[in-house]
Amino acid sequence: MTDKQEQHSTDDDMQAAHNMLPIDEHIEEVPGPGGEKVRHRGIYLLPNLFTTAALFSGFYAIVSAMDGNFANASIAIFVAMVLDGLDGRVARMTNTQSAFGAEFDSLSDMVAFGVAPALVVFSWSLSDLGKVGWIFAFIYVAGAALRLARFNTHVGDEDKRFFTGLASPSGAGFVAGMVWALSDFGIDGGDISFLVGLLTALAGLMMVSNVRYYSFKDFDLKGRVPFFVILLVVLVFAIISTDPSRILWFIFIAYSLSGPAQALWRWRQKQKPASEA
Repeated sequence: MTDKQEQHSTDDDMQAAHNMLPIDEHIEEVPGPGGEKVRHRGIYLLPNLFTTAALFSGFYAIVSAMDGNFANASIAIFVAMVLDGLDGRVARMTNTQSAFGAEFDSLSDMVAFGVAPALVVFSWSLSDLGKVGWIFAFIYVAGAALRLARFNTHVGDEDKRFFTGLASPSGAGFVAGMVWALSDFGIDGGDISFLVGLLTALAGLMMVSNVRYYSFKDFDLKGRVPFFVILLVVLVFAIISTDPSRILWFIFIAYSLSGPAQALWRWRQKQKPASEA
């Protein structure tokens, strides 16, 4: 048997052994150094660990809401936001981006920032409205799904400094922050269920709007900064820790309003030359 035949035999044996595994192995084709397609087996562990943790946080939020622990459910969504922000940055810093990771991240976002906030707010408040309540919640879920689908189809086409529509983590922060803050105030969600429903649906509609939001993606986190910037970061964390639920909700309210406010300001700037003429 020649070396080439022996190599083919070994490859066939490995393929046969692989086919006997109960779980198929992921194989991904990526561009090689010369432009050719190179097949890689397996997935990158580090960034997908963060994505899996974000997915778990979203699932934990759902389970906590079913048990009536709305504060824990809201906190879990905020934890998922932090983890979601880390997985992409870790992948870029370690050069471990992949098509699998991008799809897994999108599915994780749908659970953590689409389904989880809707079920949390529905269990806390909207269930008292009956069918109207789940319609409000579904508007939010559909908005998150459409937002993620639109984002995935426009990757690389848009200005990275801005999002088109409210990003799904920000929409989740707005809804989860509302549940967390008002629960801490001792407000029963059922007493203001219609208002909560309107705000939840509004968050869903803002995600599919054409309003532009600043993305903060042009911040250089690897560059040097003055020493006082670190002190400022410490101060921000200290302020948030004094009353996290209300302060975080206020931050996401301000960010959600920033897009329409900037759009209104740009519209007024365009109207000035016409009125002066």
